[in-house]
Amino acid sequence: MKIKTNFSIILFSFLFAALCFGNRGMIPINPNIMIFEPTQRAMIAWDGTQEILLLSTDLSASDSTLLLEVLPLPSEPEVKKGDLETFRKATDLINRKLRAAAMFSKRNGDGDSHMKTPGGEVTFHEKIGAHDISVTHLLDADGFIGGGRDYLKTLDIEADVISEAMKNLIEDYIKDDFTWFVFDVVTLGTETVTNEPIQYTFKTDKLYYPLKITQTGEGHTSIELMILTPQLLKFFPGLPIKRIHLPHDPITITNDELKDLNEDMYELLGKLEQMRLRIWEIEGELKSFDEDLIAY
Repeated sequence: MKIKTNFSIILFSFLFAALCFGNRGMIPINPNIMIFEPTQRAMIAWDGTQEILLLSTDLSASDSTLLLEVLPLPSEPEVKKGDLETFRKATDLINRKLRAAAMFSKRNGDGDSHMKTPGGEVTFHEKIGAHDISVTHLLDADGFIGGGRDYLKTLDIEADVISEAMKNLIEDYIKDDFTWFVFDVVTLGTETVTNEPIQYTFKTDKLYYPLKITQTGEGHTSIELMILTPQLLKFFPGLPIKRIHLPHDPITITNDELKDLNEDMYELLGKLEQMRLRIWEIEGELKSFDEDLIAY
């Protein structure tokens, strides 16, 4: 995996009509290719000032293609390879604690507990490796139009204008002070594969998950987020809280349990004696996400 600042990739990314899915804008180099993303999974740890976003998706395409993904962020991120085991361990911990709570409730004569386990294990396909990641500070979408045409010609690709829909989205993010963008290049085929997880750490005074970037896409999507915070969150100024489904009661985990899940998340939150972990489920038509998920 390579992480670098590469403005040529940025120029290239804006000159196609975008197919966007889930949390990232997805741009196939062959504009006639369809991209499929049946599963989106993320784990977010937030302490009030800094967020760790662990992100992985299942992907396939209607034919072989190179794919460029665009992820907007509120501040410059530290980017590193993640671990799929974090998702498995977190799911197992939630299920184990909910089963224990249900048994305790039954022993104490409370009848059927309303706590339901998420059910099903986290499954993955063959992993995609070899990410080519670029991080840049983008201040003006218009500033990349001129030089982009020449760069694309070196790749034997003809494109004269930036997609208006994508340009408008980028300008909206910049206007809202989301000026850092991560670009990730992966190769896809017709077989579904699990995108090797990438972990992003960045400063933010609100829990953040990008959704608005999906607006230029078509179709329906489902997103599963594992949320870890010191306490439950009350305010949702972006995506309305009614669009977030909580399939189970939040569980309390200790710092020792967190250390076994993810060392970086432990460094972020491990000073606390306990934290709250829960799953949020979000679904809907891609065009319906006109706000990002923001909470505090």
